[in-house]
Amino acid sequence: MKIVAELLPLATNKTFMARILIIDDEASIRRTLREILEYEKYKVDDAATGMEALSRINEQEYDVILCDIKMPEMDGIELLSAIKQLNDTPIIMISGHGTIETAVEAIKKGAYDYISKPPDLNRLLITIKNALDKSKLLSETKALRKVVSKQYEMIGQSNPINEIRLMINKVAPTGARVLITGENGTGKELVARQLHELSNRSYAPFIEVNCAAIPSELIESQLFGHEKGSFTSAIKQRKGDFELAHGGTLFLDEIGDMSLSAQAKVLRALQENKITRVGGEKEIPVDVRILAATNKNLKEEIEKGNFREDLYHRISVIVISVPSLRERTDDIPLLVHHFVNQICQQMGKPIPHLTQDAMQELQHYKWTGNIRELHNATERLVILAGQLIDKEDVVRFAKPLNV
Repeated sequence: MKIVAELLPLATNKTFMARILIIDDEASIRRTLREILEYEKYKVDDAATGMEALSRINEQEYDVILCDIKMPEMDGIELLSAIKQLNDTPIIMISGHGTIETAVEAIKKGAYDYISKPPDLNRLLITIKNALDKSKLLSETKALRKVVSKQYEMIGQSNPINEIRLMINKVAPTGARVLITGENGTGKELVARQLHELSNRSYAPFIEVNCAAIPSELIESQLFGHEKGSFTSAIKQRKGDFELAHGGTLFLDEIGDMSLSAQAKVLRALQENKITRVGGEKEIPVDVRILAATNKNLKEEIEKGNFREDLYHRISVIVISVPSLRERTDDIPLLVHHFVNQICQQMGKPIPHLTQDAMQELQHYKWTGNIRELHNATERLVILAGQLIDKEDVVRFAKPLNV
């Protein structure tokens, strides 16, 4: 076929067989596009109507969809909206009856691109390749998000942890500010991550600031950014974490250790949804959801003059108290097995067996460092004990300092 031969220079070596769906009511168009794309080593399906296309999409995942606009029963714009409710597959609209207004409407409704009939075949193939790159990026992003979500999943089935999950499910979609309290090592960051993942901001940034780890003279620059020359080491302009988290979530960990000066600026940012960089005068609008965490009793800190009461009321619309490990000892076996599998996978070691006596010994201890301390103890057991971990191994290698 002459038209296919002319496209030979555009043929590429594909590492996977991408699947494309052609939707057009003209059989000759479907046949021609199929021949071209199959020559390019794509897997191709076609549909003559919108309803047939939706049926195929429900049965099969596609990497790219080519869709005509003028079709009987359901036109391409209606079909585009219907497909977008099902998935994020890139859709290239093709039409011989379209106008600029039609193209703009298609793009606004989520089309990847718009090509007029008869299509320039070189442009069509390049557009398909670019759409496939987008499709691959979306798939990789989804896979990465699953890995990240699994990394921060909450392990446990005890009543206290189930109550936390219930609270998170209620609060996450609301956008309310949340103060997360609890001892060191209880998993306050995991709660913050879950609140973000289950919120409407989940595809926007999650920015974490450890207020205890940043010197007081640098915390304002960290949060609000600075202008070039605003202080000795400010050799260039820098965006702060409020700006970086725009549209997403800003997690202020250990907020009880924040300086009073920084607290005042954070309060103003929450009141006005605006920030000003250090050394700057321009007000910058920001849209962030604030999650905060602390291991301190902020009400006591308020009485001591270390924390602003007005800021406390701003950040504590909802308070979630994370239980200590001593309050959820039933979860220790689940946590230990999770840590053992995780650690062995990272180290490439076979998974050891823990005896019932060993597990009971672990449940007996008072883990003042909570889950973080239990994780460290489990790692020592995996490294230093054998393939059978018994009570004596726990006493020898995992015994916490307070026992």
